[in-house]
Amino acid sequence: MRNVSILPLAFALAVTAALSHAAPNEITLPADTSVLRPSSLPGYPLAQQKCGICHSANYVSYQPPGMTLDQWTSEMTKMQHSYGAPINEEEIQLIGAYLAVEYGSAQATDPAILALSAAAENKKSSEQGETKEMDVQALLASNACLGCHAIDTKIVGPSFKEVAVKYASVDNGQAQLATSIQDGGAGKWGAMPMPPMGGLSDEEAAALAKFVLKQ
Repeated sequence: MRNVSILPLAFALAVTAALSHAAPNEITLPADTSVLRPSSLPGYPLAQQKCGICHSANYVSYQPPGMTLDQWTSEMTKMQHSYGAPINEEEIQLIGAYLAVEYGSAQATDPAILALSAAAENKKSSEQGETKEMDVQALLASNACLGCHAIDTKIVGPSFKEVAVKYASVDNGQAQLATSIQDGGAGKWGAMPMPPMGGLSDEEAAALAKFVLKQ
């Protein structure tokens, strides 16, 4: 019987074992710079805020062109029901209207679009005339803040305690944090961007900032 050298096999096994213990390669992806098309429609800041929680603005371009208001509204309903997007029925209508105008077949002057915009403006004016205590827990839930942050544990973003420590020594820290919450950004806590929360009023952003700084 012919002798077969086991050296090549032993060498191959040794290389495989060495590779299995080697540190995995790190891949650094470029920062996402995609943005939604600007608009004066009330659904635009909501889309910036709510859609950016789960995906980049580029996701919109993957949808079929020329979608109608009804189709975009149905897409938003699917995002809520199937994927748990933190949007209520009013926000579904407003975001759907914005996307239908900017990425679909609707026009800003369509009666249905005008009616939605007018209703949103009337509600905003009514709320600004009221004085009410902010429900911070409701704000945290409706804006999916706790999907990326926790009180004392880093998740996607820093813990609220880390943020509080950082801003404790900053002049006018609460106002700066409120602005940061509304504007979003990247680079302050690493490469992972925070979507802008443009749908928040100044009072809501201030209430969230005050809550975080107390942690």
